[in-house]
Amino acid sequence: MAENEAEQQSKVEEELLAWAKQYAQEHGYILNPDEKQLKTVIRGLARGKLKWGERYCPCRIRTRDPEKDREIICPCVYHEGEIEKDEHCHCSLFFRPTGKPESG
Repeated sequence: MAENEAEQQSKVEEELLAWAKQYAQEHGYILNPDEKQLKTVIRGLARGKLKWGERYCPCRIRTRDPEKDREIICPCVYHEGEIEKDEHCHCSLFFRPTGKPESG
């Protein structure tokens, strides 16, 4: 990755982390307390944002149909139900405050 691309990736990661923190706070969630896993998800969101212009969930497969793919822009349409059921969303970015990250 060229230096300029690395700087741009880093800047977008910082912006997305700030956004995710605010979103979590506003909705009564917490971010994944596992710092390594959190950084991995944020990195995936940033790569998608830079490549496709949207923060597509890095754990979902894009169909390339903009209408369908709108559902997987983070926070995806599935996250609330997943957090309710599993205590975290599929990609483990957002957790219910009582939830704990899975090891593995």
